[in-house]
Amino acid sequence: MEKEQKIKVIRIITSIVLLMATYILAIPEEIHIGLCAIAYVIIGADIVYAALRNLCKGQFLGESFLMTIATVGAFVIGEYPEAVAVMMFYQIGELFSDIAVERSRDSIAALMDIRPDYANIEKEGSLTRVSPSDVPVGSIIVVKPGEKIPLDGEVISGSTTLDTAALTGESLPREVSEGDTVISGSLNLTGVLHIRTSATFGESTVAKILDLVENADTGKAKSEKFITRFARYYTPAVVAVAALLALVPPLIVGGEWLVWLNRSLIFLVISCPCALVVSVPLTFFGGIGGASRKGILVKSSNYLEMMAHIKTVVFDKTGTLTEGNFSVTAVYSQMMSEHELIELAALAESFSDHPLSASIRDACNLPLDKTRVTGYENIAGEGVVAIIDNRKVYAGNEKLMSRAGVSPQSCEKIGTIVHVAVDSAYMGYIVVSDSLKPQSAETIARLKASGVGKTIMLTGDRSDVAKDIAGKVNIDEFHAELLPIDKVRFVEALRKEHAQSPIAFVGDGINDAPVIKLADIGIAMGAVGSDAAIEAADIVLMNDNPLNIVEGMMIARKTLSIVKQNIVFAIGIKLLMLLLGALGVVNMWAAVFADVGVTILAILNALRSMRVSNVHPRIGRSTSV
Repeated sequence: MEKEQKIKVIRIITSIVLLMATYILAIPEEIHIGLCAIAYVIIGADIVYAALRNLCKGQFLGESFLMTIATVGAFVIGEYPEAVAVMMFYQIGELFSDIAVERSRDSIAALMDIRPDYANIEKEGSLTRVSPSDVPVGSIIVVKPGEKIPLDGEVISGSTTLDTAALTGESLPREVSEGDTVISGSLNLTGVLHIRTSATFGESTVAKILDLVENADTGKAKSEKFITRFARYYTPAVVAVAALLALVPPLIVGGEWLVWLNRSLIFLVISCPCALVVSVPLTFFGGIGGASRKGILVKSSNYLEMMAHIKTVVFDKTGTLTEGNFSVTAVYSQMMSEHELIELAALAESFSDHPLSASIRDACNLPLDKTRVTGYENIAGEGVVAIIDNRKVYAGNEKLMSRAGVSPQSCEKIGTIVHVAVDSAYMGYIVVSDSLKPQSAETIARLKASGVGKTIMLTGDRSDVAKDIAGKVNIDEFHAELLPIDKVRFVEALRKEHAQSPIAFVGDGINDAPVIKLADIGIAMGAVGSDAAIEAADIVLMNDNPLNIVEGMMIARKTLSIVKQNIVFAIGIKLLMLLLGALGVVNMWAAVFADVGVTILAILNALRSMRVSNVHPRIGRSTSV
């Protein structure tokens, strides 16, 4: 508990003791009033001060103003214990609110633990600790077991197991060794690593994530904006009604002025909109915090609210529904063995950094002697031409084969076909395919079960490849052979067609950054370390599991459901109690319990948004939270 909260607890206990003394002890009236006055100052001085300060600024319609005029008025009409009780229970409600907010912040504070405190740089045979922000790109840092990786980079020596749970929400450790890329914020569990840094601290994964989370509540949801607008009209309205209640009835129907003044003060106490003002933002904050524990980072509450209403989800293919890791799945050769064909293609592709080239080199499984390659040309959109052992080798698509003057063998297999020709002779082809993620089909099924009306896949890949993937995951619609600008135009048209419901686009956060930025809700898949994802996306999934899209939707729906419950409950009880207060049915004590009780119940309900479990809907039935 923070220092301010401890002080508030002491003030509450002191005021309770003084208030009880006025009832238990047989004391003169003057001492009775004096004890109540002391208790009032102890428990309510800060509220009165806030009301006066806001009054000087022209802001006189806040909660502190309502509480002050209600309790001062109670003192004026001789309701001394009630005045103290109003302030006391109000402060109890505020204490509950502070504790609730602290708890919701704790759910995000765990993520803050990924911030590294230092980096180890080896100097003259010993390790020196420096600030991560002082380490330039390309430096060699040493990370020992039990330390956090301070900067993004590549392992140049050593092997270990990394705990990435704080980043991805996944509890399964990750094995890394020489040549692997590692990200800042991961916890080194076993071995010593030497890492060459690839980014400064300001550009590192951990810095971007921390900035994203720390500013996660900057955008208000529609529900929060409703509360702001509601309070703008509600507060002056109840003050005006309270004034009329104190003045008009005695003039029109007659009656004692003190009776109607008392009713107007009760009306003011009941009217405080604490439950709404506190519980609605707290619920969204709790939902964002709960999602972050699952590795789902939401930039603001308005995106969390929109996610609850998604009816159309558009997917990129590569790296989203598929692994994004290409591998050789078939080989056809003539005039040479399959191994010789792969080796020849691997040598031709040895100077390319394209994923297809890397997969062919991986399939060779032998060291490549690049000295055999004496010439190399990359022909955009076709492939490569290389001089290998004084022979002209072509490796690419059918256009390149036409350039070589050969007729390629037809292939019915699904994947990217790399044809190989030597001089003017056709040698065969290699099929390179991207494997489907094991969760993709289940993700589409669960999205449909949760009420998503349409799922669409966009890809720059060939139509036959797209059709095969779309069939395997049972996606509703697909569009293939698209350029990045084509994807942008498609999503623009889709947003116009479905203007009443938000469109979500899910991509890998790099090539699809423009579309992620354009969509109503841009979701970056597997975006750890991706600058484009963190900058462009509204929601970042810190692992490669597309099922987290469904989980994020369910968290959003649960959060929004709690918000609606609190709004209906708080407004309903307030209106009922306001009516009873105006009719004189309830007294000041009932008014206090109505105000504070509703607030506490709303806060307790809001805290449910932080409890996150596996919330995937069952396949085959529509589910709402």
